[in-house]
Amino acid sequence: MYLGVLGFITMAIIIVLLLKSKTVPSIAFIAVPVVMALIGGCKIADIGTYVKAGVLDTASTATLFIFSILFFGIMSDAGMFDKIIDALVKRAGNSVMAITMLTALVAMIGHLDGGGASTFLITIPAMLPIYKKMNMRKTTLMTICTASMGVMNLLPWGGPTMRAASVLEMDVTALWMQLIPMQFVGIFCAFGLAFILGRVEKKRGAGYQGDAVAEVALTTQVKENELAKPKLFWFNIALTITVIIALVFLTEVPSYLIFMLGVVIALMINYPGKEMQDKIIKSHSGPAIMMATTLLTAGVLLGVLENSGMMDQMANLLVAVIPEALGPHLAIVIGVLSAPLALVFCTDSYFYGVLPIMISVGAKFGVNPSEIAITMVVCRNCASFISPVVPATFLGCGLAEVEINDHIKSSFVPVFAISIICLILGIVLGVIKF
Repeated sequence: MYLGVLGFITMAIIIVLLLKSKTVPSIAFIAVPVVMALIGGCKIADIGTYVKAGVLDTASTATLFIFSILFFGIMSDAGMFDKIIDALVKRAGNSVMAITMLTALVAMIGHLDGGGASTFLITIPAMLPIYKKMNMRKTTLMTICTASMGVMNLLPWGGPTMRAASVLEMDVTALWMQLIPMQFVGIFCAFGLAFILGRVEKKRGAGYQGDAVAEVALTTQVKENELAKPKLFWFNIALTITVIIALVFLTEVPSYLIFMLGVVIALMINYPGKEMQDKIIKSHSGPAIMMATTLLTAGVLLGVLENSGMMDQMANLLVAVIPEALGPHLAIVIGVLSAPLALVFCTDSYFYGVLPIMISVGAKFGVNPSEIAITMVVCRNCASFISPVVPATFLGCGLAEVEINDHIKSSFVPVFAISIICLILGIVLGVIKF
């Protein structure tokens, strides 16, 4: 019992530090568990063994994130996303319905790199002038972006999916393959939401008599992308599709190796020469290193909690208070609660704090760990970008000129509904056992 209490204290301290932004996750993940393990009587040599085991479990996921960020960063630099989005915007015309549906599509394309901030930077500046000209509400723009990004964030190089895979100690592509049906349902729901909100805006009287898209194109300054490679557009499209297909079908090959090869080919073809390649890699090293450090240091936290016995004792304490009838349905319960919990827990505290404990509790009731992880990833992701503890949310609100409280009011019910629909379809399709 002592170790269990110590484990809960460890997680409480980490969650408070993260929620109050007192430190970056990597410092909290190293310092707190090591200090608490020492307090619990663990020897330095034992802690070293725990940490080594934990870091080894998360190393492949950290490697995947580094090279996926590099790959999609290169594609963005080369102008692949810009060209696709420009072509789509020109086709939107003056139809309110087409603009809301287009918003969802642009957000999904923009979120292929898995970055919330970059997606908002791609989508909102492109669409906001059109929304203003068409007299459409800016909260509608944010709601559609949020829903679309939430379901796209389930890709194997998305942060939450990788975090869950590292906790499960399994290949992230293998986890993604299990949740693909729920992701497809989520994508369908995001487009459905865009359609419904388009109808709502039209009934409110949104619309523009002139050529809104053309006028926006004339009045908006477009920044020239010096790194763009328009002549290589179709090559980059083919390379991106090949990488994604390889991730799906070459399951025996490590996911990070596929992205490594993709980066090599993309750099050699788009930016030949050492000097330019150095420049490109350095320009994307910040986000890649930040997340890789978080993933590797999460291995420290998980290694100490699991190997010291804290996790097992924490699970035993929770099992004692959970009703017997509720235990076998833990995955469904946590799935229903995931969207509301997203407003309270940041991504790291949720997946590295709550998920391991829920997996341990579920094991006592015979619940498959991957089912708990899948419900937490899918249902929580739907609400990721309305959460006030996710920094990208504030960036999106700032770009869209929307107050965060208005964003939460307009977006929470739709994204919560999408999370429940995904959960129900997951049960119907057998991804989640009832």
